[in-house]
Amino acid sequence: MIPSYANFGGKIHGGILLSLMDKVAYAAASKHAGTYCVTVSVDGVNFMKPVEVGELVSLLASVNYVGRTSLLVGIKVTAEDVRTGTVKHTNTCYFTMVAKNDEGQPTAVPGLRLETTEDTRRFLEAIKRREFKEQYNREFDNARTRLTIERQLHLLENERCEIGY
Repeated sequence: MIPSYANFGGKIHGGILLSLMDKVAYAAASKHAGTYCVTVSVDGVNFMKPVEVGELVSLLASVNYVGRTSLLVGIKVTAEDVRTGTVKHTNTCYFTMVAKNDEGQPTAVPGLRLETTEDTRRFLEAIKRREFKEQYNREFDNARTRLTIERQLHLLENERCEIGY
């Protein structure tokens, strides 16, 4: 990582890392699909440890799950201090990609061959991840629909905010 990628605190911008992860997710998804792929969503982006200027960043990608036209790509990011050889896991996240044909329409992707128990675990975990995401979205949509300011004002009592209207 070079100095121009750093923020004012001397750490690498999260946006730089997200851009790299998006490129790696594209490469993994397109290689599996045999066609152009686009990013639909990114889940689980938590920067656990900062990446420093001068560290060597590695991005490890795997296609963990495939649907009819979609692929879930897991990406593990590590950073190595090349002077000491110390490697740290900085984050893991999941990109949902969709394969597109030449007309820009979603197109079917090949199935995924699960060659190890780790591959099988990742596939099953992806199914659970999708179920939890769908459940969360349903529950949040229901809560948002029922939300009224008057009935929820009590939630602001211990928060660091001030109503100015």
